[in-house]
Amino acid sequence: MGIRSDVMEGLGLSDPVIRIGVTGLSRAGKTVFITSLVANLLERGRMSSLRAAADGRLKAVWLQPQPDDTIPRFDFERHLAALTGPDPHWPDGTRHVSQLRLSLRLQGGGMFGGLRGARNLHVDIVDYPGEWLLDLRLMERDFAQWSTEVLDRIAGRPGADRFLTALQALPRDDGFTQPQAQQLADIYTAHLNAARDAGWSDCTPGRFLIPGELAGSPALTFAPLPPDLQATRLGREFRRRFDAYKSRVIRPFFRDHFARIDRQVVLVDILGAIHQGPQAVEDMRRAMADILSAFRPGRAGWLGQLLGTRRVERILFAATKADHLHHTQHNRLTAILSAMLREARDRADFQGARTEAMAIAALRATTEDMIAQPDGDLPAVRGRLLDGRQAAFFPGELPTDPAVLLHPARQGAQAWLDADYAIMNFAPAPLTTRPGDGPPHIRLDRAAEFLIGDRL
Repeated sequence: MGIRSDVMEGLGLSDPVIRIGVTGLSRAGKTVFITSLVANLLERGRMSSLRAAADGRLKAVWLQPQPDDTIPRFDFERHLAALTGPDPHWPDGTRHVSQLRLSLRLQGGGMFGGLRGARNLHVDIVDYPGEWLLDLRLMERDFAQWSTEVLDRIAGRPGADRFLTALQALPRDDGFTQPQAQQLADIYTAHLNAARDAGWSDCTPGRFLIPGELAGSPALTFAPLPPDLQATRLGREFRRRFDAYKSRVIRPFFRDHFARIDRQVVLVDILGAIHQGPQAVEDMRRAMADILSAFRPGRAGWLGQLLGTRRVERILFAATKADHLHHTQHNRLTAILSAMLREARDRADFQGARTEAMAIAALRATTEDMIAQPDGDLPAVRGRLLDGRQAAFFPGELPTDPAVLLHPARQGAQAWLDADYAIMNFAPAPLTTRPGDGPPHIRLDRAAEFLIGDRL
């Protein structure tokens, strides 16, 4: 892999490869998305909006051995068994970068399609934590700038009071001890975990949440500091560690993984943010803008393609858990996502990248229902709860105008004044599928058409 394979592909000496990055924030469902997408490409009975499958040009799809020897394979089989087994349950979330390669056999279309014969397209799907994606913007910040941004926004978040109290208690002398640094970093990390669990999106540095092999290292043992502490030995050491985090953690991730992506999926749990309130919605809006600014949007020229310089050509923003709403509200969910992304999205479009927003459910866990009320029926969904009980659920009415949510969020509102938005955690439903059908979904075929349809 790398430049050599890109050159071979650019010269037409090997089968083309598309690399699709999949990420998301705050338990948006990356693992479920990839598992269901792969399963539905292997068994294409539910992929009517994928035109190559619908018109018969997509002849076969199969899994290939992992092409990158140093990247773990995405454990597709285990995750699919969790979703479709006799006791279906949600699989474990993303903890590190992983990858899976699919090969697609295609018959040419049009008048001369039969003369050209079949061709192969390889699709590499790269799974990585959304928390790491937000780290990319730290490359443009120094320690002082990052500290100011964090301390300006931290008030009111879970665990923030404890961290701010710990900052106030620090001595203002020029001392430094490793236990002191470790304690402060631990308190800050506990705040990040609590904020993420409560639905906040912007929780950097991301490796503090998913440390992996770096747990306990100096590169993960720092915290933001107010200006009066930045000139102390503690401040100087934290600045050094912040710089090490950028050079030793963020830069290799960008070079080895992110910079090689052709198409990108960003999964967004908007319903969860709405349930948490205006502050969480505004935090998500800012996080999505930061994510788009991290990409290098636009199409690479032929020389760049030949030499291995990739640009993200297409970015799909998908509001997940659409199956938690009756289909009559799906357009409203899409409109909220589109409005949330508008400024940053326009900037990416201007540079040549295609972006799309849609409401999806990678695995449909509910069926639609109506709840009888004295003043009329409520359009609801019915599904199996995590404790096994069946329940019908009406989450509340999303507004037809996204500004009803986004304007008070941008103005700093603390709560929704005239609406209550609820969420319910459904478990995967037991499945009985026909031969040739993948797991049930909502608009996953449309997502696949946007991501790879032009190459099929």
